[in-house]
Amino acid sequence: MISHFKNSIFIITDEHHCPFYSAKEEFEVSENALKIPTGKPVCLILAQDIVALTSEQAILEKQEKGIGEQPEFKCGGCGGIIKFEYKKAKNYSTLQMKLLVAAERKEKLREIIKYADDLREIELFSSLAEDDLLDLGTLLEFEHYDWGYFVSQKGQAGTKLYIIISGQVEVIDDEGIVLAEMGPGEVFGELSMISGETMTATIQAVEPCVIATLNKKNFRHVLVRFPSLQIFLYKLFVDRINVLNAKRAEELSTGMVGQLSDISPVEISQMINSNHKTGYLEIESEFLNGKILFNEGEVVKVDLGHKRGLAGFYEFIALAEGRFKFIQGLSISERKLQSIGGFMGMLMEGMKRLDDRRG
Repeated sequence: MISHFKNSIFIITDEHHCPFYSAKEEFEVSENALKIPTGKPVCLILAQDIVALTSEQAILEKQEKGIGEQPEFKCGGCGGIIKFEYKKAKNYSTLQMKLLVAAERKEKLREIIKYADDLREIELFSSLAEDDLLDLGTLLEFEHYDWGYFVSQKGQAGTKLYIIISGQVEVIDDEGIVLAEMGPGEVFGELSMISGETMTATIQAVEPCVIATLNKKNFRHVLVRFPSLQIFLYKLFVDRINVLNAKRAEELSTGMVGQLSDISPVEISQMINSNHKTGYLEIESEFLNGKILFNEGEVVKVDLGHKRGLAGFYEFIALAEGRFKFIQGLSISERKLQSIGGFMGMLMEGMKRLDDRRG
């Protein structure tokens, strides 16, 4: 083995369903260690694959000399797929490369420190220690929006969490009517990120804004690493759902009928739970038919197709088409049934499984 390949940089060129890493992130192999992207967990399988690549002497020699096409290597890990390639050092010595990497990290931290005081004032981050705040900050992208710019639009895929650092935005409907205003410290986009639904309204900057964004993969990583943020965001998610469902709550008093294409299973379940309703939800779809029983908002029984209990509830959460009908009231024996699990925990697990399925 040629020794200088022990000090190499590999860059991700493409990824599909990897739970940790994103395209364009880099891994640095030094004499005795592998440096992973800042703020990300270590995947031992990927680490072993990258270190093993330093033994591909012939391929890497050709790459360094610019001979042949750029070779790509696949990760041998979980169900996700990563393609990464050797990044030519551009004649930097090992020391120069390390100084360059250090300078890039320093520049990123300088940007974070610039907004650190603003981040500390945001309730979402108030529980984080200083080091944790800096680590999380490396996952954020700070974006600038001019007056009149559409930050996000109704119907677009929910791929980012938005955190307003400075400036003001307006929430507007299809006719351009202002529904609400938001300013520094406020968060939006979490409803679409968690539920998988598209953005429900258009957000427009009404003055120059700085907005920190967190992509979907980093969002999931943050939820796992920082439980306090998970609690805050899920509470915010529930509050927003409750506001949306307040308009429909009256319908539950006499029963409710509709299509799952118009109101998602997540919203239906949350509406029944938040209004502490007792009754059963009939589901008719091309693939599954059955019932879900609620007692004072808690799920006590699920019979959906061949699925029962939690498995049936998770299948319900994943349905995108079908007809539903909520009928008030349960029998005395049905009222004595115990809940099959904590509602919010079940709902979050169901959405996580749905998100994993979508990839």
